[in-house]
Amino acid sequence: MISAQEFISRQDRLLVQCQPNSVCIVPAASLVTRSRDTEYLFRQDSDFWYLTGFEEPNAWLIISNHPRYGESYRAMVVQAKDKQAEVWQGKRLGAEAALSRFSLDEAFEEQELEEAILEAMQGQQHLYVALGANEQHDQLIVNALKTLKEAPKQSLAPATVRDIQPLLHEMRVYKSASEVAVMKAACEISARAHKRAMQFAHPGCFEYQLEAELHHEFAMAGARSPAYGTIVGSGENACILHYTQNSAQVNNGDLVLIDAGAEYQGYAADITRTFPVNGKFSDAQRAIYSLVLKAQKSVLDMLAPGVTLPQAMTHSAEVITEGLIELGILSGSIAENLDNQTWRQFYMHGLGHFLGLDVHDVGDYKHNGDDRALSPGMVITVEPGIYISSDCDVPERFKGIGVRIEDDVAITATGVEILTKDVPKEIDEIEALMA
Repeated sequence: MISAQEFISRQDRLLVQCQPNSVCIVPAASLVTRSRDTEYLFRQDSDFWYLTGFEEPNAWLIISNHPRYGESYRAMVVQAKDKQAEVWQGKRLGAEAALSRFSLDEAFEEQELEEAILEAMQGQQHLYVALGANEQHDQLIVNALKTLKEAPKQSLAPATVRDIQPLLHEMRVYKSASEVAVMKAACEISARAHKRAMQFAHPGCFEYQLEAELHHEFAMAGARSPAYGTIVGSGENACILHYTQNSAQVNNGDLVLIDAGAEYQGYAADITRTFPVNGKFSDAQRAIYSLVLKAQKSVLDMLAPGVTLPQAMTHSAEVITEGLIELGILSGSIAENLDNQTWRQFYMHGLGHFLGLDVHDVGDYKHNGDDRALSPGMVITVEPGIYISSDCDVPERFKGIGVRIEDDVAITATGVEILTKDVPKEIDEIEALMA
């Protein structure tokens, strides 16, 4: 659980990075229509959630470091209390309750939005917003700027408009102890779901039934939604990297690749495991799986502060290339294959990515043109894979095999903490669980 004080601390850290005499304006997400008069389950904007922890739509956060406010100024615009709307859609916090809950200087109702933004921008030197993220929000900000610029005293309008996202997204790269604890909980929930799916799996089941097992475990543990579209690919479907149709029946002898993670208190888990639906790896499946596992474990051993993701990616490619040559899937020397990147036909994606409020979380992977070194507080995925479709020119026994193994790790001062260690990935562990 992220404390109220931590959200305030994040706002303060953001303001410290802004120029003097600045105002930051950050909108929440809005409801999205699913069909006619029904909406998708609401999911808060990640940046807004990061700064507030407020779960309602159509809100706005306004913070400023202008001297006229003293040390700082905090305000929110929230949905108005409305008995009729609350009968249909549920209770709203309202402006009065928001004042104390979020330690605000002022709170406004949504009908006061334009006036609140206009007053907050007036007389500021710098405006920090995420222009281009939402057309309606952009138009509201542009209209306010126009109004201020056309006023008799043109100095009322901010002189510069700056992008807030680089500041905010750099903050989100480094997770606090509380954030890591929440992510660990998301990973533990997801681990139980993966084990449940392995134990349910049997020849003749459908991919969507495995998906249902996962989602049921998520929800029963308080994770209402998956963090992304759940992937359940059996047989050759496992060779489709972002397969989400999940409609096929699983045949005896198939491998099943499940890429699924829960979203818990806004934070994502991201786990992939691959297992035989009948509980026993064939010799060919075992060979490919063992190679992917070897690459992943070798990368996990090398990860530490100062290492870059491209360095780790290169290392995983070296391990996989050597293994593919030994299995007769590639020919020639290791050096030749690495130079020609022949392994790319079987290992098409990157090794990992930042993880946090978004499953592919924000943050720059380069600094001043150089690859970014890993640092304590970062959370990343490590997910090598091998995918051999039936039309590949390889020995017949390997065709149609797709394997990915993915764990979530927090970078520590000395190496990594594996947050998803509760999901079996050794062959004997998987076979024992499924037995």
